[in-house]
Amino acid sequence: MKNLVKEVQAAEEELLVGNVILYPTDTVWGIGCDAENAEAVKKIFKIKEREESKSMIVLVSDVEMLRRYIENVPEGFEKLAESQERPTTFVLSGAKNLPKELIAEDGSIGMRIAKDEFCHRLIQQIGRPLVSTSANVSGEPSPKAFSEISETIKERVDYVALWRQDEEVESRPSRIIKLDESGRQTVIRD
Repeated sequence: MKNLVKEVQAAEEELLVGNVILYPTDTVWGIGCDAENAEAVKKIFKIKEREESKSMIVLVSDVEMLRRYIENVPEGFEKLAESQERPTTFVLSGAKNLPKELIAEDGSIGMRIAKDEFCHRLIQQIGRPLVSTSANVSGEPSPKAFSEISETIKERVDYVALWRQDEEVESRPSRIIKLDESGRQTVIRD
């Protein structure tokens, strides 16, 4: 537990000065930054060599935080989010209070409530959402464990979290569900 607290503090310090971190999530290892920091978001696009037209997802600590960034949260969203048995990203319309680089052309954004202890604590500490995108150069396969992350990515980020690097559990990306304002669901990735 002591190491977790130290690791969260170290990552928090990096995020608060606009740096980009490599960190474990409740799915795959991610590249992230303070989701409200437009300059840090632009750094991630450079690190990943990714087109700015491709949006990235954002992790929040809870539904209350999510409400600060979505114009009209669909009715019943809280119950739906709580009922998910595995990490699920929801694509929601009406994104607000975030850099334009994170928001899709149609005004939507992918958001996930972080269940992972490290992510959850980190988001609570900084009081803002985290960008989360897979730890790979665009077009390359997503690493399923820390040991599969390329040296290129490790060198390009400002900070690499030490937490859970030794885990060899193969992670997988989140399920993605698009919700319209009426609450109608479309599964994008299962």
